[in-house]
Amino acid sequence: MNKIIIDIAGMHCRSCELVTEDELLSVPGVKKVKTHFRSGVAEVFYEETRPDVKALERAIRNAGYEVGKGERPWVTHDVAAWVEMLFALGIVFVLYVIAKSFGLFDISLGSSAKLSSLPFVLLLGLVAGLSTCMAMVGGLVLAVMARYSEMHPTAGVRQKFIPNVYFNAGRVLGFAFFGGLLGLFGSTFQLSALSVGTLTLIIGGVMLLVGFQLLELFPRLSAWKLTLPKSIAKLFGVQAHAKKEYSHSRAMLLGALTFFLPCGFTQLTQLFVVTTANPFVGALTMGVFALGTAPGLLGIGGVAAAAQGTFKRFFFKTAGVIVIALGIFNFQNGSVLVRLGSASSQGVRETIIGAPAKNVQTIRITQKANGYFPKTLTVKKGQPVKLIVDSQDSYTCATSFMMPKAGIRKALQPGENVFEFTPDESGAIPFSCSMGMYRGVINVVD
Repeated sequence: MNKIIIDIAGMHCRSCELVTEDELLSVPGVKKVKTHFRSGVAEVFYEETRPDVKALERAIRNAGYEVGKGERPWVTHDVAAWVEMLFALGIVFVLYVIAKSFGLFDISLGSSAKLSSLPFVLLLGLVAGLSTCMAMVGGLVLAVMARYSEMHPTAGVRQKFIPNVYFNAGRVLGFAFFGGLLGLFGSTFQLSALSVGTLTLIIGGVMLLVGFQLLELFPRLSAWKLTLPKSIAKLFGVQAHAKKEYSHSRAMLLGALTFFLPCGFTQLTQLFVVTTANPFVGALTMGVFALGTAPGLLGIGGVAAAAQGTFKRFFFKTAGVIVIALGIFNFQNGSVLVRLGSASSQGVRETIIGAPAKNVQTIRITQKANGYFPKTLTVKKGQPVKLIVDSQDSYTCATSFMMPKAGIRKALQPGENVFEFTPDESGAIPFSCSMGMYRGVINVVD
């Protein structure tokens, strides 16, 4: 079939699409019509005889809209869209309660297995793909799927699943590539807390934008598209003639770059790779880990691809609520990491304690699957501090412990981990996991 694309001003909801489609279908020669209120265009399909353009424009005006690009409202007036959003919010709340009751947010694999075992790395990836990596990356998968579905409304389930395959293929290859570099260059390749926090803030902002677009409540916001700069697009072979909203190359690139997202399981595996100082082991370990996360991410993409009709609408509305929640979650965590990374290291110095025991302040933190306990501690200024972190649950996000102000960043080993420093100024010394999700503070008083 041949296709004509017409800009339509004034559409702001699904009902607008139905009205314009009905009018355009009445024009002689038109075989099929698909309108998109978010992008403000109508796709008119015909076979041999090209429909009269003036007749098409007249049909659009008869439907109550204007031809061309126009200002769309910030907030939709479609009551049904708001009702659907509330229904989706209820679904997400029920899912959250169920997940919470089954302890899915506190997954731990114990401390007996070792990361030197590739089968265990695969298992760790599988768990991560259903928990922390799903939280960090699942929203991006849904965003890629939604953008592809918007561009190809007539595509079948198999076609709509393809972006997910490219995303995960890029993720596995990217993890293997960067894992090799990490094994080769070691700790010098690690991003600082400030860099990770900034990246997390950007990802959180993208998720918020995509989530609100999926809800279809803010028509003008839905017109905003995220694109790569031309120089970067050329560097990675992302062709300009490919649709700005999606391309297979961009999906693979996005999947590869998730290597730098602060998922706790991912960073724990990365820290292990650093200790190997072996590029082959690093590439193999990170590649196998990413392969383990694929079933969970492919699963959510498969549901998105198979969604049809009314279920499709409610699925993407529910996905929108989830993506917004994850965006807020990542935004909060990113803010914590940025504050940690920006904090001045002045006032805290590393100390090797050799003073009499009575002058040493010993404080203890217990690290469990769901964080650090207690979260608030107090020490005196000017006296050496011996911090003992008892790691009771390995292979959770909380084992990646960081306290930038004291120069501490370490993957906690099972049992007691000892850190020594001296606070020379009063104030707060915050600590956190590498995701910024679990956190606490040591208050220094006079």
